[in-house]
Amino acid sequence: MSEIIVKPVTDKAGKMDFLNVPFDVYKGDPNWVAPLYLERLEHLDPKKNPYFQHADVQLFVAYKNGKPVGRISAQDDHLRLKTHKDNKGMFGFLDSLDEPEIYAALTKTAAQWLKARGRSGMLGPFNFSVNDEMGLLVNGFDTPPNMMMPHGKPYAPARLEQQGFIKAKDVIAYFYELGPQPAILQKVQKRAMATGDFTIRPMNLKDMKNEIRLIRDIFNDAWSANWGFVEWTEAELDKLGKDLKLLLNGNFGYIASYKGEPAAFVVTLPNLNEWIRGMNGRLLPFNWAKLIRHVIRKKPDTYRMPLMGVRRKYHSTLVGSSLATLVIDAARGYHYARGGKTAELSWILEDNWPVRKIIEAFGAVPYKTYRIYEKAL
Repeated sequence: MSEIIVKPVTDKAGKMDFLNVPFDVYKGDPNWVAPLYLERLEHLDPKKNPYFQHADVQLFVAYKNGKPVGRISAQDDHLRLKTHKDNKGMFGFLDSLDEPEIYAALTKTAAQWLKARGRSGMLGPFNFSVNDEMGLLVNGFDTPPNMMMPHGKPYAPARLEQQGFIKAKDVIAYFYELGPQPAILQKVQKRAMATGDFTIRPMNLKDMKNEIRLIRDIFNDAWSANWGFVEWTEAELDKLGKDLKLLLNGNFGYIASYKGEPAAFVVTLPNLNEWIRGMNGRLLPFNWAKLIRHVIRKKPDTYRMPLMGVRRKYHSTLVGSSLATLVIDAARGYHYARGGKTAELSWILEDNWPVRKIIEAFGAVPYKTYRIYEKAL
């Protein structure tokens, strides 16, 4: 048996090995979409990703006969520890060939790194945080992932569980076939708007800086009691706003107010994976022109709703349900009128039944499940 060696990433060559591991893991998988190297390099760069302002990170690559065969990251997120006070570190970017020995070596190395920093448990996968790609796919391997959602191999959950990891929480992705407004939701909308207490408007893309700050304020309040919540920092939201400006042209986000107070929002995005599929992670020499054409056209067939929130004081109330319905329906109507075909609403906590019921009232159905695992150290 060949020896498996796990090395920390310390230079550009190691970082490229880290990025190249999935190409072998998912070789021949028709549903995997290779991420763009350019975007991933920026995500891993402490100078460009604000996540590193509140977290320490170490990337690892497993080698067998000198060839990279697996990868993992370990994260010590000080902002998360301040929020949850559970002394847990995090891991992410877990991809490996189907060999238990590789999974054992990778998870052991990440655990040792976290334990050396005084952590008593580990939670993941997060790439890097709850506000990025997260979870290990456990159901829904037969369709491609939507943008900013991970793909996975069917053997991965069992391999991770063999190393003593157990379920912490599942999150659900919903598939939604865009269509006319359901009759039951027409009644909800008419009843709400008839009161004169509700207003709804599209995001002002010309004032993105202030719009992003408003969304951050609503999001951090709306999600503050949710499992795993870590607030968006101002720097993280500013970067998100700059990135979104490259993709958005039109009403991709809506803000609803109740009695004059901005109280709910939704952000939808074109499914970038629809555009980059088949590019093998590279923009040069010709793929950049294809991507630009897509961005200029900005009328994709598929979308994702990654962000939605209603201020916490309206949770579990008719006002809250009305606010959520209004923003989701505004996005639905806009994309449907532009010829959109399908959308993914993700992710939603498995036990967040108030939101799940609203989504299902639109006709959306759960089609992928992602699992966050934990292990005591």
